[in-house]
Amino acid sequence: MKTALIFGSSGLIGSCLLDLIVNDNNYNKIRLFVRSESVNTSSKIEIIKTDFNNLENHKDSIAGDVCFFCIGTTRKKTPDKNEYINIEYNLPVEVAKIAKSNSVNNFIYVSSIGANTNASGLYLKNKGQAEEELKKLNFSKLSIMRPSILLGNRKENRVGEKIGIFVMKTLSPLFLGKMKKYKPIKVENVAKTMLHVVRNDYQKTIFESDEIIEISNL
Repeated sequence: MKTALIFGSSGLIGSCLLDLIVNDNNYNKIRLFVRSESVNTSSKIEIIKTDFNNLENHKDSIAGDVCFFCIGTTRKKTPDKNEYINIEYNLPVEVAKIAKSNSVNNFIYVSSIGANTNASGLYLKNKGQAEEELKKLNFSKLSIMRPSILLGNRKENRVGEKIGIFVMKTLSPLFLGKMKKYKPIKVENVAKTMLHVVRNDYQKTIFESDEIIEISNL
């Protein structure tokens, strides 16, 4: 039986992932690292109220068999540039370093399509930088998800994103060949693939959006 660590369990992908793991008999414990107390819906779940600015205080808890990192933000939600970089770059790297020091051998990171250290936009640049730092930690198994625009019901209202989703869904039939990875993707596809790659031996680290969809349907 395994222990799963989830950072970002209240988000689109994280909440879907949590539902899947709760019903997965391979896991008998799920540690959720959250900013504020939340309702515990399963005897498997251990809720850890976390000070993300002082992760060392929670070092002993960041231990288990697999760590899923699903935390992300937007510039609208986090307008302060330094805070934004802290969430998108510093936080996943720090969590990964602590997990590695506690012999967590399997790390799953939700990045983004187009992540690149040389990207002009801060979002994709931070994602790319985080990916490179995670690779340097030499986990026994590191899996990086690069989903396209996510399809799911967010708690907050993102007008710009809704417009983008509408446009992308309309154009989706045109995304063929190398363009397939730009099709919008359901959060369920991402969550299912994250669990699937944990259970199976894939000789790769990066999973592009079209690959995520294919694997989720296996």
